[in-house]
Amino acid sequence: MIDHIGIHVSDFDRAVAFYTKALAPLGYTMLRNFGTVAGFGTKGKPDFWITAGAAGQDRVHVAFTTSSRKIVREFYDAAIAAGGKDNGAPGVRAMYHEHYFGAFVLDPDGHNVEAVCHEPYLE
Repeated sequence: MIDHIGIHVSDFDRAVAFYTKALAPLGYTMLRNFGTVAGFGTKGKPDFWITAGAAGQDRVHVAFTTSSRKIVREFYDAAIAAGGKDNGAPGVRAMYHEHYFGAFVLDPDGHNVEAVCHEPYLE
């Protein structure tokens, strides 16, 4: 089980603004901010960290799981509105499994951020 993950961002303030808006539909808030390092999470525990510094040539893919397709769509809309770029609109990705419903957005540094629901469609 993964406890937390961190990525480097080239513009800390821009990334804080992006992730604050993009992750809000998932229930994530910024729980720690040390000026050049910020932790986002739920229930008082940060598990996604951003750190100021040169973003690497290798882009990271991070996926956040959620309980509904509606929340996946809300994440996508919020991330695009916050300045993210489309990298895969909300939809079923049957190549992974029949209930895989995900949306992909590139953050301002080009990291591939995803929200995914693995539950059957019930909405």
